[in-house]
Amino acid sequence: MSHFPPKALPPLPAVLLSALLAVQPVMSQQSQQSAAPADKNGAHSSGMSGTASGPPRAAQYDAEKRPITAGGFVKTGPILFMDDSEKAGLTKWTHKMGTPEKQYIVETNGSGIGLIDYDNDGWLDIYVVNGATWNSLDGKETPPHAALFHNNHDGTFTDVAAQAGVTNDRWGYGVSIADYDNDGWPDIYVTNWGKNRLYHNNHDGTFTDVAEKAGVTLGNWSTGATWGDYDGDGRLDLFVAGYVHFDRDNLPAGGKDGVPNIYCTFRGVAVNCGPRGLKGEPDHLFHNNGDGTFTDVSDKAGVADKPGYYGLTAIFADINDDGKPDLIVGDDSTPNYLYINKGDGTFEDDSYASGYALNDAGRETATMGIALGDFDHSGRLAIFNDTFSDDYKPFYRNEGDANLTDISYELGIAETSVPFLSWGNAFIDYDNSGWPSILMVDGHVYPQVDQNPWGTSWAQRPMLFHNEQGKKFSPVPAVEGTGLADVLAARGMAMGDLFNDGKLDVVINVQDHHPVLLRNVSPDHNHWIEFKLVGGKDTTTGRQSPRDATGAKVFVTAGGFTQRGDVMSSGSYLSTNDPRPHFGLGQATAVDSIEVRWPSGNVEKFTAPGVDRILTLTEGTGTAAK
Repeated sequence: MSHFPPKALPPLPAVLLSALLAVQPVMSQQSQQSAAPADKNGAHSSGMSGTASGPPRAAQYDAEKRPITAGGFVKTGPILFMDDSEKAGLTKWTHKMGTPEKQYIVETNGSGIGLIDYDNDGWLDIYVVNGATWNSLDGKETPPHAALFHNNHDGTFTDVAAQAGVTNDRWGYGVSIADYDNDGWPDIYVTNWGKNRLYHNNHDGTFTDVAEKAGVTLGNWSTGATWGDYDGDGRLDLFVAGYVHFDRDNLPAGGKDGVPNIYCTFRGVAVNCGPRGLKGEPDHLFHNNGDGTFTDVSDKAGVADKPGYYGLTAIFADINDDGKPDLIVGDDSTPNYLYINKGDGTFEDDSYASGYALNDAGRETATMGIALGDFDHSGRLAIFNDTFSDDYKPFYRNEGDANLTDISYELGIAETSVPFLSWGNAFIDYDNSGWPSILMVDGHVYPQVDQNPWGTSWAQRPMLFHNEQGKKFSPVPAVEGTGLADVLAARGMAMGDLFNDGKLDVVINVQDHHPVLLRNVSPDHNHWIEFKLVGGKDTTTGRQSPRDATGAKVFVTAGGFTQRGDVMSSGSYLSTNDPRPHFGLGQATAVDSIEVRWPSGNVEKFTAPGVDRILTLTEGTGTAAK
């Protein structure tokens, strides 16, 4: 890849200037870094400490001398999200991960959120992954439980995890939800430091962990998981990203066992070690055998991650629009992967050729969350990555045929995002305008930042960028007392229509804190439509779609433009969003066209009897598209 010149830095948006005393100029970009090599022990290194790809940036404070990550609020403005956590009944549950000091990397990465209609009552429930403590591992205290919050249909939720048998009771990280056995009921895969779990839905409000029988437990540190039918047999296969090989009997420390001190410091201050300097954990692709078991085909398929990069979020999605799900893996402090599905059971590593491996400055980044969406009505999926503080957040426009261009600066996202360390993210049409905006939630990995004048903070506020018709994204001000002014050590985030009112809400898993529900209270009066998809068979070819239609693409034409929505089993940071494609329609009162491209290859047209409703679309009941 060629070298890129330093970026010319645009001015901060006016909405933030009013909240800042002054913003010092940002240090110039350094020259391109090559991919971090691995040493003989599989550990990756580079000439930089911490996990940002660039140099430290100048501190930013607001008018009240608060770091901009925990300040910059305004008194008045649009009220879009309210924190309904207590009202919803979520505040009695607490996420717990290690110690408050976060001495080791395993304690600080946090956990994901999964939205799931586990009882098929038509209302989304919330699965919240929990961590663990050293004492719980040693049997000295009760392990922290995961939560399964049942939706009571009245704005409240009840934790039924114990009754459902999904408490996990292991050191948990990620969750991916899909109907892997095509029985019409969603199942839950949970990744852990330690053995993973596959919770099979028993159709009666309970689950059974079948991971051992299925052969998908693995064993060290798994992070992002995703389901997709990569080989077109109608059954969902499972990809699991590996992060760091973490050994409790040989805890990493600076200067010990070949871990240089530079990988255990941030801006010269001692912090937990890694991921740089530590051995990476490989990735795994499990083929669904159709009998409740899976076979590891990672090497055969070409996705085993031989260099041992630090995998975090993974998503199956069709990036080059050839009808086959490709595989995206966001890696921490090492190049990202984009694997193109060749249609013969194998993938081509297109990471560098596509432009996705590195950012526009030619650097590997610390990729945490990944959002996919059609932000400009091109009909193609763009990719937006969350990264570490001191880094801008790359936004890859899809030019077609899996050619990606980082246009974060062009869209106005880059410079504003630099001070924030971001995790969960999503393309979210919060105002049903038909143009999906961007939401990201934030929080640092080092508690030490609160004791140093770096202009950043352990707990941070969310960032919302409004989509200006695919040309720019404008930061939305955080109004005091609203959800956007919540200051959180956020990690996983999931987005969905929790109350079936056509408004997209957000649930956040917060480090060592209760979950946060940001209820969408946008005052807009725009229209919307939403779909639950049920896969069937293409009668012409005989090919079968997965029952839950994971991998399907929906195109809705209304109000003079066409939008795209995909059914995906993962996204954000180690999380799973609402599987129902949602479309804001603006002021349009009718839908002109609905086209579904099913995983089987079948393409059908459907009609909508009206707007502001949730429709079920079943494969084989539409009209064949011409």
